[in-house]
Amino acid sequence: MRFPFRSKTTLRSLAALAVAGLTGLGLVACSGGSSQGSAGSATSGTINWWGWTPTNTAEANDFIAAFNKDYPNIKVNFKLIGISDYQAAMRPALASNNGPDVYDLQPGAYVQQFGSYAEDLTSSAQGALGSDWKSKLASIAVDGLTSNGKLTAMPIGSSYAGSLWYNTDLFKQYGLQPPKTLSDWKQVCQTFKSHGVGCFAQGAAQEGFDQDTLQAISNSIEPGYWTKASKGDAKWDSPQIVQTLSVWKDLFGSGIMQSGALGAQQYPDVNNAFLTGKYAMVMMGSWYTQYATQAAMTQSISAAGVAGAKPFPILPMQFPDVAGKGNTSEMFGDADYGLAVASKSQNKSAAETFVKWMSTSTKGQQVVADRLDTTPVLSGVAPDFNTIKFVDPAQQSGPVNDYLKKLVSVNEPRFALLNADVENAFLAAAQSVASGSATPQAAATTLQQAADAAKAQNK
Repeated sequence: MRFPFRSKTTLRSLAALAVAGLTGLGLVACSGGSSQGSAGSATSGTINWWGWTPTNTAEANDFIAAFNKDYPNIKVNFKLIGISDYQAAMRPALASNNGPDVYDLQPGAYVQQFGSYAEDLTSSAQGALGSDWKSKLASIAVDGLTSNGKLTAMPIGSSYAGSLWYNTDLFKQYGLQPPKTLSDWKQVCQTFKSHGVGCFAQGAAQEGFDQDTLQAISNSIEPGYWTKASKGDAKWDSPQIVQTLSVWKDLFGSGIMQSGALGAQQYPDVNNAFLTGKYAMVMMGSWYTQYATQAAMTQSISAAGVAGAKPFPILPMQFPDVAGKGNTSEMFGDADYGLAVASKSQNKSAAETFVKWMSTSTKGQQVVADRLDTTPVLSGVAPDFNTIKFVDPAQQSGPVNDYLKKLVSVNEPRFALLNADVENAFLAAAQSVASGSATPQAAATTLQQAADAAKAQNK
């Protein structure tokens, strides 16, 4: 999984955070780097790439090896920095003269905190794709990495959330269909539990996945309302959000959410539990497409510590209509991550060559597409299913391809409109409501306080 997750925040501490907790973010956002580096050669040199992703250095090395076929004289060194350490590592590094040449950025809080240290890559995009470059890249990915007209990073891939994935073998074994409503979901879970099988799992200790589920619930209640609230055009303490938090609480009370969810991490805990067949459904988005393949599923089961386990087919499913209003809970997304060029880099031209190749070249984007853990942003590039093998092609090929095709039309953002403090507010609200320490109304009120504090800070 790509995005960094925030640390756990309690609702009690959130009240103080809503009033004064944005000061640090404001200071970081106001600081930044001017173009103090040097250009150097566009076709030779050494560049250092820092990022929390790819989380598997072998994947980064695959990107670099493919790049070096076209640019053999540019050496790229990838430094993997753990999600929990990324912010602390990047702040001093980018302010110094010894930081990375290229670094990962994500829409929302990370663009706000680190975008000021990056070169504006608008001219690079124009040079690579022409004056109509925006029409050739996924707009939802570009928009999330643009701040005040500045393209802080070039998107590498997009990620979309709001879907579930399910183990088709388990559903077939007990004669079940993917649930379409909240009552269906409860009944399916009762059946699985009666056979000693886990029904649904989520790492509710991590903000990003709680936010995904809350946004999906909100879209079932009133499509698009979550995005309006994220823009400041609607209130977080509204009846729609109170109902969203009430449904969220019901997932725990009715037994849909697994026992111990509030202390579970999506990675590795829940991911491993699902891939080893302990649960029938999991809250995951487009990045999970990779596990529909024979190679990735086999490797992941092995990494989870299961020797000789047989891969099983998984399929995506739409988030159930938990509100019972007949609304389709549409997916949402933005740039999975982008690559920024540090303003203080001494090899900016070579760095831009690498970033452009990854984002705007057919070769670079094909490497991204074939990994299936992020969706390519360049128009016309798609996974090569002639070389990618599903676990069960007859069962998976049609649904998975349909799922990927639908992502092109997604226009609701995921993180791009939010800052770190508001994102932390979601975790506090979700955990407090689920544990019973706050009512849905109280949590919604505190969410609005956090949003108001953020708005006041940014004036």
